[in-house]
Amino acid sequence: MPNERDLRARSARPSASELRGRKLHAAQPREGGGRVPLGDSPAPLSFDKFVRLYTDGSCHGNPGPGGWAAILDHRGHRRELTGAEAATTNNRMELRAVIEGLRALTEPCEVEVWTDSRYVVDGMKSWLAAWKARGWKTAGKQPVKNEDLWRALDAEAARHRVTWHWVRGHDGHVENERADTLANAAIASLD
Repeated sequence: MPNERDLRARSARPSASELRGRKLHAAQPREGGGRVPLGDSPAPLSFDKFVRLYTDGSCHGNPGPGGWAAILDHRGHRRELTGAEAATTNNRMELRAVIEGLRALTEPCEVEVWTDSRYVVDGMKSWLAAWKARGWKTAGKQPVKNEDLWRALDAEAARHRVTWHWVRGHDGHVENERADTLANAAIASLD
C-alpha cells in the first residue's frame, strides 16, 4: 500500500472536474532514480503501484443506520478506513466503501477491488456505460438510484486501472469478513 505520504488528504490533488480534458502523463525517470513529472510528455499514464482494496457496506435496517469499510493492501502494508451514516441504505454504503477506498489513493494505481456487492460489481462492469449514454437513466427510463455515488465512483475509478471482483459474503473470505466487522463497528460508533 502506498505510504502515509501517498495516502494524504486529497486537497493537494486536482478534482475530477479539473482533470477532465487534461492529458495525464507518466513522470519520466531522471538521474538518481527519482521521477520528474513532465506535463506534456508523450509517455502514457503509469500505474506503478498495485493495491488490493477489500470493501463492505452494512446497514441495520434498510434504510437505517449504516457503515462502510475499506481495507487497502499494498505489498503487505495495510490501511483500514471506516465511516457511518445515521440514515442510509445498504447499497449506498457498499458504494461509499469503494469510493472512499479509491479516494484515499493519491496517485494512479493498479487496483483490484474485492467486494461482496453484486450491485457494485455489476454496476461498474455492465450498467454504468449504458446509464451514462442514456443520461443517467435506466433501461426503463427511470432515474438511476444513487446517481450521486455512481458518479463519484466513476470519477474515482477513472483515476486508476481497476479490476472488479465479487466474493460471496459471509463465506469465510478473511478480508471480506474483516471489512464486514469494521463496517458494523462503524455503525455501533453512531450510538
